[in-house]
Formats: sequence, structure tokens, C-alpha cells
Amino acid sequence: MNANLFCALRQAFPADLDDIAIETTDVTPLHYTWRDLERGTAMLANLLDSLDLPPGARVAVQTEKSVEALMLYLAVLRAGLVYLPLNSAYQSAEIEYFIGNARPAVFVCTPRSFGWVSRLAFSAGTAHVFTLDESRGGSLLQRAAVHSDGHVPAQRSADELAAILYTSGTTGRSKGAMLSHGNLLSNAEVLKTLWGWRAGDVLIHALPIFHVHGLFVASHGALLNGSKMIWLSKFEPRAVIARLPQATVFMGVPTLYVRLLGEAALTRDACAHMRLFVSGSAPLLLDTFEDFHARTGHTILERYGMSETGMLTSNPYALKDGFRRGGTVGFALPGVGVRVVDDSGAACSSGEIGHLQVRGPNVFKGYWQMPEKTKEEFTGDGWFRTGDVGRIDAQGYVIIVGRSKDLIISGGFNVYPAEIESVLNDMPGVAESAVIGVPHVDFGEAVVAVVVARAGAVPDAAALIIGLRDRIANFKVPKRVFVVGELPRNAMGKVQKNLLREQHKTLFAT
Repeated sequence: MNANLFCALRQAFPADLDDIAIETTDVTPLHYTWRDLERGTAMLANLLDSLDLPPGARVAVQTEKSVEALMLYLAVLRAGLVYLPLNSAYQSAEIEYFIGNARPAVFVCTPRSFGWVSRLAFSAGTAHVFTLDESRGGSLLQRAAVHSDGHVPAQRSADELAAILYTSGTTGRSKGAMLSHGNLLSNAEVLKTLWGWRAGDVLIHALPIFHVHGLFVASHGALLNGSKMIWLSKFEPRAVIARLPQATVFMGVPTLYVRLLGEAALTRDACAHMRLFVSGSAPLLLDTFEDFHARTGHTILERYGMSETGMLTSNPYALKDGFRRGGTVGFALPGVGVRVVDDSGAACSSGEIGHLQVRGPNVFKGYWQMPEKTKEEFTGDGWFRTGDVGRIDAQGYVIIVGRSKDLIISGGFNVYPAEIESVLNDMPGVAESAVIGVPHVDFGEAVVAVVVARAGAVPDAAALIIGLRDRIANFKVPKRVFVVGELPRNAMGKVQKNLLREQHKTLFAT
């Protein structure tokens, strides 16, 4: 049996290949049928086959979001090669590192980037550089157009490599997480069942496709269910709301839900046809969770995952399985193990904060060309150290407290930023906050908070500190609070605390 992920996705295509698979939301909408996906991926796979690439060759892709870019991903799987998606915001120094580390045989970039990308790629030994833009232009499609629209998918085992996803690299250089065909398919199949995918579902796809959430969770979900996608090249809240009556599923990061709530058109009537709203990639504020329910009548389903593992936990979809609880990421997925251990590796008791470790068929093979780092990140009994700190309550809900690298040790006491942030976010005038530790001559690290004001509010930093003293232990109270217009975030909406730490690292230098 061929375990190539493409075969599983292709098998789920509906019987009538002339049904609409993807509809774009451009000024002049385009409609792609399932037959278009079949033919387009075949032609692209035949182009890749014609290049006579070595086994396991990497295909690096840094393009804008388009249906053709999704077809390219599927074609790489179909050809049995390894897909390497790269954030479209990466600049030349970052791309130079990825090319040097992954040694791709093929690089696909935008036409406007061809000059500098090709210089970097060719000098590093990459043999082929193609271009692809968001309007179906570029050399990739021109070259593929002459190839046959029939293709037999490459034979692959479940354990063979399908993709390499580079981590965000908030500490040191990015690491390439190696994901197999089996890793990706097992996760997609579990989520299909758990989230109740059904005939007639339509997904609004408004996420980028260089990341786990948009490329795997959203795209695989729709494809494995044979569901139509309404395709937005970029998120625009009014465009999403306008299409809600034709859709049933939406997936977004918390920032997108905040922006949807900023639109008066987001009402219960607008969401009446929707079945499921999913949030992930960054923590969802409890205020956002509650406001969305009050406005729409829908309870957002929050889940938790990583580049190295795909999805690990999820709040329940069906009421029979429990309630969707704000501030939690739900239960471990079927077949996935999640445990919490202390610094010595001993199991924590229920509700006790510790280090989250996981295992399961979705957990990656290791880091590309980093055997020592891979060994370091797995325990002796085979559990992956996520680097996240959290707890599991008596009902089995997982609560993420923060990243272990974000743990602050001040005066010998452990301070968990998420705890302070949750208190700050409930204080008058505060929309959201980020708590960091910075060097301090007496305490080792000092707690510092950076807050964003609610619209029309002007919170006073000194008053916030005084208010916190009544709510949390003194060693947790920030020594300084800064009010800013916005927090720095990456493309998936995660707050970049490393930038905040760098900005304030000399605050207590004297």
C-alpha cells in the first residue's frame, strides 16, 4: 500500500471531479474544480520528475498565498519529494541560512525576489529556481504547462519524510522539524473525526500556508473531507464576515478573532450557518473567547500544537465529550500522550505546574541535521519535551502557562508570566499584556510588564502595579509597567517576547 500522504488526500476527492473545490475571493473570483487540482498537481509533479532530482530532495517555497502554491505543495508530496515552506516575510540573511542548512534542490520564489534568491540559491548548489506569483504568473507554471496531466504518485512509506518546517527561532537559529507522511496523515485523520467534519462542510481559508495551521490543519482538513474551500489570499474581516453564510468552518489565530469582533457586521445572523470556529497558534484571551460567544452565540474551539507535532490537544467539539473551556486547550487528542513533569522528571500531581511532554504518531522524526539536538529534546522513554510549561486539571483539561524559556526566576522564586498576564488583562483599561524577565543585579531577573490599553482608556502604570499588589504575591509584581500601542507579533500572531526582552534588557543595568 502506498502511504504517500497525497494518495490519502486524493482518495477523498468527491466522485464528481467537476464540483468546485476552491473558490477565490478576488475581484473576479476564480473557481477551481477537483479535476483542476488533479490535473494541476499532476503537471507540476511531472515537471519535478523531469528534473531528475535525488531521493529525498527538498523543494523550498517562499511565495505569496495562492491556490497554485497549494497545488505545488500537493505536487511535491505527489512526486515523493520533501516540502519546505518559508515565511514570505523572511529576508535575505534568513533565506541564506535556510538554503545553507536545508540544501534544497529546487527553490520557488516570487518573480520580484528572483534576482537575490537565485544568487543565494545557485551559490549554495541549488540547481533549479522557479518563480510563482499570486496571479498565476511565473516560470513554474510556464514550465509545468508542457507536461502531462496524468501522474502516478511516488511510492512512499509512512515513515518517509514529507516536509521540513523551520521553527520560529526565538532562541538561536531556527531548527528544521522533519515530519513524515505518517505524522501528517495521522493528525489529519484524528482531527477529521474529532471536529465532526461532515458532507457539505465549507471552509473559509484565511490563513497563510507556510505554517502548520494553514497548510496542514486547515488545508488537510478540507481536502481529507472532500470539502470546498473559500480562499482568501489575505485575511480581511469584512470579506470573511460576508462569506460566513456560505461556509460552515473557520480557522484563525486570536488576532483574527479580535479583528472580527471589531466589525459591527459580526452578528448571530451572520454566523447562523456556521458550525465551527477554531483558534490556535497563540493563546486566546478569555475576553475574546467570552466576547465572541456573546456576540455570535458560537463558542470558539481552542486547540494546541507545535511545528514538531501538529495538533496535540483540543477542546471538545461535541457536547457529550465536555464543554469548551476558555483559558484551556482541552484534552489530549486520541492516540496522543500528554504528561506534566517536574524539574527532576517526576510526574506532577493534578493541577501542579510543570514541563509538558508528549508522544504519539504525530510527533516528528527529529531536527534536520541536528542529531544531538534531537536526542536532547526527547526523554529516555521517548517523550518529546515541548518546552511549554503547563498543568492538567482534575477533569483532564490542559492549561498552558507559558514557555519554559519565558519562566522568570526572580530572587529564587519561579514566576510564570501567564499567571500575571491573566490578572493584568482583567484590570481596568488593559486590553492585553506581555510579562517578561530582564536582568537584575539583586534578583537575577526582574519582572516587567508591557500592556496595551483598551480603546479610549489610558491606564496608569503606577496604578496597575498598586492594583497587582492586592492580587498576587509581591515577588510576582512587576517592578516596571510600560503602556504601548501594540505588542510585537510574528506572522501567526504570537507575541515575540524575545524582542521585548532585548528592548528592556538594560532597564536595571545600573
